[in-house]
This record gives sequence, structure tokens and C-alpha cells, in this order.
Amino acid sequence: MGWFQLDPQSIVDRVKASGAPAQVPSLGRSLLRGILGFTAVSVAGFAPWALGGKWFHRVAGEAGMYVACAAAFIGLSGLLLHRLIIGPGSLPRFYKLFGLSFAAYSAAWIAAWMMRPGHVGSLVGLFAGTAAMGWMFATAFDARPATWNAIAALFVLNTIGYFAGGWVEGTVAKLAPIKIAMLLWGVCYGIGLGAGLALAFHSCQKTVRQRLAA
Repeated sequence: MGWFQLDPQSIVDRVKASGAPAQVPSLGRSLLRGILGFTAVSVAGFAPWALGGKWFHRVAGEAGMYVACAAAFIGLSGLLLHRLIIGPGSLPRFYKLFGLSFAAYSAAWIAAWMMRPGHVGSLVGLFAGTAAMGWMFATAFDARPATWNAIAALFVLNTIGYFAGGWVEGTVAKLAPIKIAMLLWGVCYGIGLGAGLALAFHSCQKTVRQRLAA
């Protein structure tokens, strides 16, 4: 049984009940939506750190700043990415699934970073966070055979985007204002995790696409 009525039969039933043809995104369209949409979300999510980091450290502390970043990611994600879920009613279901999974992802990353600041903590946090997220996606869509595909896509692409962003931030900071460099890290992070999200959602809805095609 899936979560939030995202199992294949529930999605197919909603499509049939709507009386309209299902809009089934191709892999390419899903990647485009995931990359462009999540990059915009990511820049907003990095803004509390890049633009208000000093204020947060003074008033709410480092943990408070990360909570504000996570809230921006969750709050804006559904508006731009909910069409990654096939069928009617995708917006509230996306918010429920992504909100829960991104909260778990954020908690895992923050815990790893606070215990071991630096690249090691970041890498451990990225793996733990994307593993939790991938498992939740596969469980929600009742697509457990896709679990490792979802985790691999999320971890590899998220890690590339995260560390590429760190390199870009360090390089650009020597030539431009630090706030611009920090937001560019958000761009790289958004491209990486956005692509991972698109692949994970596409993989977890394979059975849905097959049933709708039949």
C-alpha cells in the first residue's frame, strides 16, 4: 500500500474519474521541470544563508538558519514541481510527500554536519538524507523495486551539485561579492537535486505509466 493515495491504482483511478486524458511527462520533460523548477526553489532556499546568515546566527543560531532554508525549499517546491506526479490532485500530494521527505533529508544532513563539520559530514548527511528520501518516494508510490534507483539518482546527482556548488562558490567569491557566490552554490545544488528528483519520481511511477498506456 502506498502513501497519500499515490499507489498506481489510485493514480489510474483518479485519471479515469477526471474524464480527461492523462498528462504523462516524458523523462526529458520531467528532467526539464525538475532542473528548472528546483533551481528556482534552491536559490530561494539558499537565500536565508546567503543574504541573512549574519542575522540568523545572531538571533536564531545555525540550526534556526537551516530550518528557515528548509521551510523555503518545502514551501516553494510544490508550486513548481507537483506536475512530476501524474494525474489530478498532484499539488497537495506533492506537498505531503516532499514536505515529509525533505524534512527527513534536512534533519539527517544537519545532524551529520553538526557532528562532523566539513566534507565528511556533508557526504554522510547527503547519503543518509537521500537514502531516506528515496525510500519514502518508493514507498509512497508503492514501487519498492525502484527504491535503489531512486536513492542512487538522488545521491549521485545531489552530491555532484552540492560539491560543484561549493567549488563554484569558492572560485566566484574571489572575483565577485560573496553573496552572489553563495547564491550560485544554490544554482548548482538546484540543478543536481532537481535532476535527481525528476529521475526518482519518473522511476517510481513506471507502473503508473504502463497501466495508463494499456
